[in-house]
Amino acid sequence: MILELKEEIISDFKGTIIDIETIGEFNGRYRNSGDWREYEGIQQVIFGFVNSQYLQILWVKNKEEISELNDRVSGIIDKLEKPFYAFNTAFEKNVLTCQLGRPINVECELQREKFESKFNAVRELRIPAHGDPFNDKGLLCMYAWQNAEFDKALAHNRACLMKERDILLRRGYRNPDNLVLFTK
Repeated sequence: MILELKEEIISDFKGTIIDIETIGEFNGRYRNSGDWREYEGIQQVIFGFVNSQYLQILWVKNKEEISELNDRVSGIIDKLEKPFYAFNTAFEKNVLTCQLGRPINVECELQREKFESKFNAVRELRIPAHGDPFNDKGLLCMYAWQNAEFDKALAHNRACLMKERDILLRRGYRNPDNLVLFTK
C-alpha cells in the first residue's frame, strides 16, 4: 500500500523539486563512471516533490510494495510541472530512470558544483534544518526506513525538499554536468 503526505506550501518558483529516499547499493563496477548501471541496485522507497503550491510525499513500508510505488510515480511524474530540480540530478535522474524503465530528465542542478554536500550549502546559505533528524546524512534515512522508523525517514525527506526549495530560491540552479540520458 502506498502512503501519502500532502501539505500546502506556497513558493515562488516554476517547476518541481524532486527528492527520493532509497535502499540498496551502487554497482561498484560502474561507480562514479557516469554509466547508468551504477544505479541499477538502488530502489526508491520514498518519492517526494514540492512545487509552487504544495509538497507531497509517497512512500511504502516494505520492499514488496516498491513496484507499486514505481507504478504510481510513473503515472504522476509526467503530470508534474517542469523543469525538474534536484540537489544531485545524477542520482535522482538515474535512480528514477532505472526504477521506472524509461528516461526521466532532471534538468536543473541545485548543487553549486559536483559533490557539494547539502550540509555545506545549507550552512553557507543559513537555511534552517526544517526538522531533519539526520542533519543531511541520507544514509541514516536508509537505515531508518529499514528499521521501520518511518516518521524519521519522512521527516528527513520533507526537510530535504524544504532545504532544496530554499537553496533554489536563494541562489538558483545550474545546468547538470554532462549527464547522458538512460539507454539500454
